Amino acid sequence: MKGVLLVNLGSPDSPTAKDVKPYLDEFLMDERVIDTPKWLRNIIVRGIILQTRPKKSAEAYSKIWWDEGSPLIVISERFTKKVEEHTDIPIALGMRYGSMSIKNALQELNDKGVDEVLLVPLYPHYAMSSYETVVVKAMEEQQAHFPEMKLTTLPAFYSNADYIKVLSESIAEGLKGFEYDHILFSYHGIPERHIRKSDPTKFHCKIDGNCCKTNSVAHHTCYRHQCYDTTELVKAYLNLSEDKVSSSFQSRLGSDPWLQPFTDFEFERLAKEGIKKLVVITPAFVSDCLETLEEIAMEGKEQFQEAGGGDYIHIPCLNDNDAWVSLMAKWINEWQAKEILPV
Repeated sequence: MKGVLLVNLGSPDSPTAKDVKPYLDEFLMDERVIDTPKWLRNIIVRGIILQTRPKKSAEAYSKIWWDEGSPLIVISERFTKKVEEHTDIPIALGMRYGSMSIKNALQELNDKGVDEVLLVPLYPHYAMSSYETVVVKAMEEQQAHFPEMKLTTLPAFYSNADYIKVLSESIAEGLKGFEYDHILFSYHGIPERHIRKSDPTKFHCKIDGNCCKTNSVAHHTCYRHQCYDTTELVKAYLNLSEDKVSSSFQSRLGSDPWLQPFTDFEFERLAKEGIKKLVVITPAFVSDCLETLEEIAMEGKEQFQEAGGGDYIHIPCLNDNDAWVSLMAKWINEWQAKEILPV
C-alpha cells in the first residue's frame, strides 16, 4: 500500500526558552546545518550559542505565535489536511526537528499498512541543511525501524513549470493594488562551503558571477543556482522588469562566508538608492515561519523604513493556497498511479 510523508522544518513546542533550547540543540547539532567536527560543533552550539540564543529566539517566536500554536506547524497541518481531501492514500506529516518527528510520521503510515512511501521534503530547493538532511534522516529512520518500507523522494521542484505557475500567480495576487518600486526575492542563507560540498564535480561551483549561468550537473544540488533560477523563472512568467527585481539571502550565522548579497544589507541599500515601495518574497519556504513572519515581515520592514524606505509588504508563502494544494495532490496522484515524479 502506498502513502505519503510530508516533511517540513519543525518548531519548538512553545515560544519559551525552556522549549526553544532543545529544539535549537537538535537543529544546530545537525551535521548538515553546522558542518564542523562534532567536538567543535558541541563547543559552538552547547558551549556558546545555547547559553544565550534560546531566550532571544523565544522572544522572536512569541511575536509570531498563534493561538493555535506555531504558525509553521498549523499551516503545515492545514496543508496536509487539504491535500488529503484530493487523494485516496494515507498522508502523514513529520518535522525534521522537534516533537513531530519523522519516525512518528513513518510509524503512523506503517500502522495503516503503508509499505511504499513518497517522501516530500517541503523545500523547493536542494540544500544540505534543508532538503538533504530531511532525506538522510528519513532514510535512517526507515532503515532502523521500518526495513520493509520502500522510500521514493520527490525531487526539488524549484523550476517545475507547474510550481512556477502557482508561485507566480500567488505573487501576482499579492501585488494587486500595490504600485511597487522594487521586488526583492529573499532566500534563506547558507554558508558558501555548503555549495562547494554539494558540488559533485568538486570544481564547478566557484560562487562567482558565471558558474550559476554555466550548465553543469552541479546545478542539481546547487542551492545558489536554484534560487537564482526560481527568481528568473518567476520574473519571466510575470514579465517583471529586469531593473525592478533582485535576489538576496537571509539568516546568516557565525563569521564564515555566507551567500551574498545579505537581505538586511539590501534593505538599507535599496532605501538609500531611493526605493520607497518595496515588495519582499521568500520563496525558499512554502510555509510561513519565524524566518518569514518575524525576520522579514517585521524586522525587515523596520530596517527598510529606518534606512529611508516607505511602504513595505511581505507576500506570504504558498501556505495552504488552494492551487498549491492541488498541485501537490497532482504530483502524489501521478506517483500513485504511474510512479511519475515531476522534473
